[in-house]
Amino acid sequence: MFTPQRTADGSFTFFSSEFGQDFHSRHGAIQEAQFKFVEPTQIRQKAQQPSIKILDVCYGLGYNTAAALATIWEVNPNCRVEWVGLELDSTVPKAAIAHHLLSNWYDPIPQILTQLANNYHIETNQIHAQLLIGDARKTLQYCSNLGFKADAIFLDPFSPPTCPGLWTVEFMGLLASCCAQMGIIATYSCSAAVRTAMMEVGLNIFSSDPVGRRSPGTIASFTELEKPISLQEQEHLQTRAAIPYRDPQLCDPATVILHRRKIEQQASLLEPTSHWKRRWLTRFPT
Repeated sequence: MFTPQRTADGSFTFFSSEFGQDFHSRHGAIQEAQFKFVEPTQIRQKAQQPSIKILDVCYGLGYNTAAALATIWEVNPNCRVEWVGLELDSTVPKAAIAHHLLSNWYDPIPQILTQLANNYHIETNQIHAQLLIGDARKTLQYCSNLGFKADAIFLDPFSPPTCPGLWTVEFMGLLASCCAQMGIIATYSCSAAVRTAMMEVGLNIFSSDPVGRRSPGTIASFTELEKPISLQEQEHLQTRAAIPYRDPQLCDPATVILHRRKIEQQASLLEPTSHWKRRWLTRFPT
């Protein structure tokens, strides 16, 4: 069902026929996990604590979690990890294990992720973890109701136009409710709609460094961080591209969410995004 596709750093990803996209950047799947998710959420610093809580939204092949665990236990072998992962398709992590895509990490990481893929739960002296299978809009509500507060959140769905249900204002509200006061959310997306949704639920937004492409990712937190967004990015948030996706009952299909946003954009008095693009192209021609 899933055929490994080699990326530029030598690691492998899968292609999703359902969403028409690769699970990772072709510039490097492991590179993306480390520099788009682990480093921006300050895992290395937080691992100096006795324990750390992680929420991995759209677990997929498991690279983000594998990179996080490797970093944590490299810094502090005694750090206990409380981990929750959300995944729609249980066959994806199983396929990653079957193709030995996680075997390059040192023990006990491959064994932990193998048990998660097969049994969805593991508890040892080092880690308590559960993988929740299903629509993340529902499983995230479960996490929120449990009062789970993560120190680091990896937000890694397919792109907003393809999977809008996991980028809405309402979903970001749930995500914020699962974020500790000093916690950090990281995603590869710099979409103005995504950033607006984050700000609407009380999060501050910042840019992470570009990895394998020109555009940065996004970091969100209740606290102030180091990388404010640029003037160009600030102006992008004043265009129609910044109108967020909405899903009031957290159950609408993608077509309904996309249509709702299109109607809101058409009625908006905000600057057309094409004007913003033209203005910045004039300032900095390629």
